[in-house]
Amino acid sequence: MRIAPHVFLRPGELRQAKWNEIDFVDKVWRVPAERMKMKQAHAVPLSRQVRYLWQELRSLPRTNECLFPALYTTQRPISDNTMNVALRRLGFDHDEMTSHGFRAMVSTLVNKSGLWHPDAIERALAHGERDRVRAAYHRGAHWEERVRMAQWRSDYLDQLRVGGTIIEAKFNKRG
Repeated sequence: MRIAPHVFLRPGELRQAKWNEIDFVDKVWRVPAERMKMKQAHAVPLSRQVRYLWQELRSLPRTNECLFPALYTTQRPISDNTMNVALRRLGFDHDEMTSHGFRAMVSTLVNKSGLWHPDAIERALAHGERDRVRAAYHRGAHWEERVRMAQWRSDYLDQLRVGGTIIEAKFNKRG
């Protein structure tokens, strides 16, 4: 859960992460197409904070390829409900926060900041371009901006922990 607010990925994409997908040299996480909702491989730039958290995980004894192995078997990742159960134990009700809520929170944060191009945000969210002609011209677009956005986001989250300025957003409850 400490990594979820730093990345734009869906909970399933995060919990199923494997060590061979993480490139510490190029500072990128390459998620294979079969795990992505849109069935297209996705590259995630890694902020300094995420690399640190994963280095901490890497130092723990492990016997398999999963970054987040299940408790009773190391042959598969944690269940799809593990993060939601942890949020409930922390006192969050199901209508206050969910594991997918981290993705919404981060999306809101970068959109409300006004610092990033909407297409860069959509690429970070792994939202596919519906217009095929436009998609053909955007394969590698916005990578450098996404790298800067990832570091900005992690730095902002660090500032919040020590009392930084909060970017406020209005949320509507669905009825």
